[in-house]
Amino acid sequence: MSNDRRAFLKSSVLAGAAALLPTSRVLGANDRVRVGAIGTGGRCQYLMKVLNDAGGNEIVAVCDVYGPHRAKAKEKYAPNAKEYTDFRDVLDDKSIDAVVVGTPNHWHVPITIAAVGAGKDVYVEKPVTHTIGEGEPLEKAVTESKRIVQVGLQQRSWPHFQEAYSIVAGSQLGDITFIETHWYQNLLHLNDGVPEVDVSQLDWKQFVGDAPAQPFDALRFTNWRWFWDFGEGSLTDLFCHWVDVAQWYMGGDTPATASALGGNYAIHRIECPDTISASYLYPGKYETVFRCSMIGYLEGGGLTFRGTKGLLRVDRGGYGFWPELPHYSEALDLVKPAQEAKTNGDGTPHHMKNFLDCVRSRAIPNAPVPVGISAARTAHLGNIAFRENRIVRVTG
Repeated sequence: MSNDRRAFLKSSVLAGAAALLPTSRVLGANDRVRVGAIGTGGRCQYLMKVLNDAGGNEIVAVCDVYGPHRAKAKEKYAPNAKEYTDFRDVLDDKSIDAVVVGTPNHWHVPITIAAVGAGKDVYVEKPVTHTIGEGEPLEKAVTESKRIVQVGLQQRSWPHFQEAYSIVAGSQLGDITFIETHWYQNLLHLNDGVPEVDVSQLDWKQFVGDAPAQPFDALRFTNWRWFWDFGEGSLTDLFCHWVDVAQWYMGGDTPATASALGGNYAIHRIECPDTISASYLYPGKYETVFRCSMIGYLEGGGLTFRGTKGLLRVDRGGYGFWPELPHYSEALDLVKPAQEAKTNGDGTPHHMKNFLDCVRSRAIPNAPVPVGISAARTAHLGNIAFRENRIVRVTG
């Protein structure tokens, strides 16, 4: 981590912690949680909708460096909220109990550290870190603050993912040696045209933050997930969800080695690979692989756990468990599963409810910071392997 970044993190914490920590409210069961929304683009606006649907809370602040994002979020989900451009102004409001952070990845840690230092509880989107080095100061700040922080790994609160976990925990799969994960999406539209951005309503310098100074680029602003300064591509944006499930089910959170191959074969205007295959070996246990290409939607995303006694497939639509066959087969389709569940819902409302419940009870949420750090770290290791064209070996 650079000295400049350390100084920024330190100043952010001190700016909020000194004045605000002693004023945190103690919430009763019937108190409305007062929430500030920071980074009110598409994902955060969905989280605001989820908050409204959950009840028991009030969104009192919307903050974004881009005026149209603030205006749309306020109009649709928080008509009585105050508008801010700088997140520190939100943290200065002593009446706010919690913040929801939906900014680009490179702002997750600075804002979360500043928020807990200011006495706020935090719901922060994944990946919780932008680099491996951010994990330690983040965990330290959250632990010392005793604030509630929920990372947006919503599978942890999704009922059918919890049910599928019991299949693995109950040893129905036997010894699991191989976990396949995949996620396919279509981003071919990024090859076409220039996104429309009203630069007069954008604080580009604040958007860039502690990333290297650079001229405004509409594609980087609107599709920041695919540029290294602000996001880290499919490994942190997509695989992070699946590797969290794998590490949760298997009880191990750190691979021994990471390797990755891929490239930009179809979408040439982004930095992060549009096609990638990553492999992680866990100490003496199993291999987890991730396959991803951003050129088509067919098959979507999911995980397959392969064990000596059977196979488990789980995704956001449900799960299926199949006992091992007594004979060899090359059939493309499996027979009806011995156990299954299907859902048309979304895990985010469950996850947000868990967060709000923990804000009141002060219990540990389903996806606390150590969980988020572990999932992000595994994804970061794959990106390091890809960018440096080597096998990364984890020591210590």
